[in-house]
Amino acid sequence: MVDVPGFADPNKTIEIVNETENVKKKSRKKSGGFQSMNLSFNVLKGIAKRGYKQPTPIQRKTIPLLLEGRDVVGMARTGSGKTAAFLIPMFEKLKMRSMKAGARALILSPTRELALQTLKFIKEIGKFMNLKAAVILGGDSMEDQFSALHGNPDIIVATPGRFLHVCIEMDLKLSNIEYVVFDEADRLFEMGLSEQLTEIVGRLPDSRQTLLFSATLPKVLVDFAKAGLSDPVLLRLDVETKLPDELKLEFLIVRPEEKLAALLVLLRTIIDSKQQTLVFAATKYHVEYIHLVLQNIGISNTYIYSDLDPSARKINAAKFSTGKVKVLVVTDVAARGIDIPQLDNVINYNFPAKAKLFVHRVGRCARAGRSGTAYSLISPDEQAYLLDLHLFLGRPMSMITVNNKNGNVGRMPQDLVEDQLSSLLLLHENRADLISAKISIENAYKQYIKTRQVASADSSKRVKELNLNSCSFHPMFKTASVNEEFERENLIDQMKSYRPQGTIFEICGKNKSQEYLTMKEKRAAHKDKIESYKQQKQEKLFEQEGFHKPVTSLTNSTSADVNSTFKSVIVPKKRKMDILYNKKSKKVKSEDDIFIPYAPRDQHTEKGYTVDNFQNEASKVQLDLTGDSEQMFKLNQSLKKWDRVKKKMVTVDNPKKGKIKTESGVWIPATYKSNRYAEWKDKTKVAQNVEDCDDDEEISPQNVTAPKRYTHWAKHNDKVKKKQRKSEMKSMDQILKGREAAEKKKRRQKKGKRKGKGGRRKK
Repeated sequence: MVDVPGFADPNKTIEIVNETENVKKKSRKKSGGFQSMNLSFNVLKGIAKRGYKQPTPIQRKTIPLLLEGRDVVGMARTGSGKTAAFLIPMFEKLKMRSMKAGARALILSPTRELALQTLKFIKEIGKFMNLKAAVILGGDSMEDQFSALHGNPDIIVATPGRFLHVCIEMDLKLSNIEYVVFDEADRLFEMGLSEQLTEIVGRLPDSRQTLLFSATLPKVLVDFAKAGLSDPVLLRLDVETKLPDELKLEFLIVRPEEKLAALLVLLRTIIDSKQQTLVFAATKYHVEYIHLVLQNIGISNTYIYSDLDPSARKINAAKFSTGKVKVLVVTDVAARGIDIPQLDNVINYNFPAKAKLFVHRVGRCARAGRSGTAYSLISPDEQAYLLDLHLFLGRPMSMITVNNKNGNVGRMPQDLVEDQLSSLLLLHENRADLISAKISIENAYKQYIKTRQVASADSSKRVKELNLNSCSFHPMFKTASVNEEFERENLIDQMKSYRPQGTIFEICGKNKSQEYLTMKEKRAAHKDKIESYKQQKQEKLFEQEGFHKPVTSLTNSTSADVNSTFKSVIVPKKRKMDILYNKKSKKVKSEDDIFIPYAPRDQHTEKGYTVDNFQNEASKVQLDLTGDSEQMFKLNQSLKKWDRVKKKMVTVDNPKKGKIKTESGVWIPATYKSNRYAEWKDKTKVAQNVEDCDDDEEISPQNVTAPKRYTHWAKHNDKVKKKQRKSEMKSMDQILKGREAAEKKKRRQKKGKRKGKGGRRKK
């Protein structure tokens, strides 16, 4: 029977049920996106508009908890999608714009750049939410910020210092705040903003929902979470990305053609020949080429890659693990099954494109409390990945310059590299197999670049500003008998950075010449611009020397602190581990668990009736340790302590000097309270505008608080509006005039009708 297209065989049965079941199974597999989180239509529309398709791990864990109303402390790195993780539940909670006076959400950021980035995300994701946001940043005009807060925003994005200043100036009430976010909380405490944060939290209502995001978990943050959050949940998604403190990271900027020579410098000069070293390369062709070069030079090594025979892989791995050879060259694919607990060094010949891959590589070093070092050779096309890595790890990255000798990003002495280059050139002249292998790795690297993940746009832009190629020699080469070369290169760097105070016309010209006088006038006219340019240059230099360097060092929290603060801790499902250590906590039964506890039903009532209750009496007693006599006052004033800098005894200053005590009991600098808000109110006549409004008229925050502009056209528009406004109460004269005008209008209309009728009759 011939099958006719469009017509089915009547004798053939079709099982539709199985197909629908398969479709359901497929749809179940693809579920788990933003659509399964019970979000409103406008929020999902904004998420799709922003370009998000699938939630990141931190979003998948955080959003459901926040929608339930729980307080959350999230351990997340920059670039993990944490901004959307706290903005999406915020939009779902606020829903739409409210006419209730006062903001309902507060987001505190450590830097103005992060605050502006958060504001940008609010505008993009919340495009269809009709919510108003205001940003309060240090360095901006405070009068504009007064005006913005008078506009009744729903969301406030701010830096803590300026926001507290504005709160104290305006006596701002934060009773309507429902949702609070501390973004990069560890950075907030590193910058010394603990007093400001405590004061802000004291002004917030107890019914708020709080979220903290942090890259680390210092003790001060745990104490803050214990005091300011109610039954918080700890999300630890950084367990797999954590590197041991004993691991030292060193980064060396090299040229692409000098990479192999730089590897030889490390193996021959820096690394001890008795230590075990693992070298990671991009492709199997790189592995074979490096193995051949090291073998011909006299460095015992072995190699492993994925296409190698399984028996050969086992033999080579056994050689390295037993210590017969000290260098193992591998690719990422081959290194996944290798476990070497006694590894001393790791060298990244080709820098990985993914930060997790870097952690996987160097995490094999410095295990079981041992120390280790990870060296990375970075060519110009890999520098952007270096910034991505430090943002992911949250570790400080510091360039080594003439002024900064304690960094971890530097260069190699050129004479050491040139010595190894000359030996490599001689080696390649006599070996044809090395020349063919070199051609193979060049072609393989081109294919590798095509498949390599692209670095983030921000890192690519920042690398150009940092100019990592201008860094100085790494301090680890100073001990390698190259002190003279080290000093010579430092002198050259200083000569490069030298800039004369005047131009050639001022230095070489005569004092009374026209050129000299013209340049002097020009310099005097542009003095402010020159100073601002120098200041910007110093700031850029500081950014180059220390990339997101912490201001202060915070003490780490212990497992006891974490256990006492967080009842529930969420970690990745791949590894079931303890809060801080990779050991399961065993529950020890006590003898008290055997007995049934008993307490009388009226125990709390009886406590309240007691007369000599110790807790009630102790709470009323206050013990002052400050002196109450003239002699004690003089003694307190004459107290002195040893100053290490001045090398002498100095008078102890009163710690509360120049500070004021707020309503929450926190001492803050007295400079927070000035008269700027009152002056702004007088200038903009905000109070007068409120009084002029009618009592019967519904007053919205926008009408009351908008500053009045006194320009020519503003006055003209006000006069027009007053003329158009009709008064409900009219005088007798106004009523008579209105009636006369209405009668005249009727007469004109009647005359017009008669003329029209007469014209028709003539026709």
